[in-house]
Amino acid sequence: MEYQVPQFIEVEDKIIGPLTLKQFIYIAGTVGLCVVFAFYLPLVFAIVLSVPVVALGGALAFYKINGKPFIELLEAGFNYYTGAKFFLWKHKELKAGEVSAAAAAAAAAEEAARQPLGTPKLTRGKLSELAWSLDVQQQPPVDDQQTT
Repeated sequence: MEYQVPQFIEVEDKIIGPLTLKQFIYIAGTVGLCVVFAFYLPLVFAIVLSVPVVALGGALAFYKINGKPFIELLEAGFNYYTGAKFFLWKHKELKAGEVSAAAAAAAAAEEAARQPLGTPKLTRGKLSELAWSLDVQQQPPVDDQQTT
């Protein structure tokens, strides 16, 4: 028995002409808001307010970023700006005398970082210990049953 597997499930159905239901709702809302502006406001104010509304409505209906609808970008931005943020910085109040001491310590640390590191002293005991640790490696087990 064969079952038909649905294909193109990511593609929304075109319900109203070439528009999906979401696109139609965004466009209808945009047009409705612009009509309200035109009826209740002077023409200059209506046009000034309608331009960003039309741009937002067009972006919501048709604009996609990386294959995702614009509404998801708006939602992510809104959640970022309204969500709690975690800042980790432990500020320590320094007194006047401590400021110069802290600056001196920072300068000393910077100077120490500039100086080249000396070569480590290698004594005979350390050298023989290092040679012994290199010699004593786990060898793979020998298989006695192997015949050639």
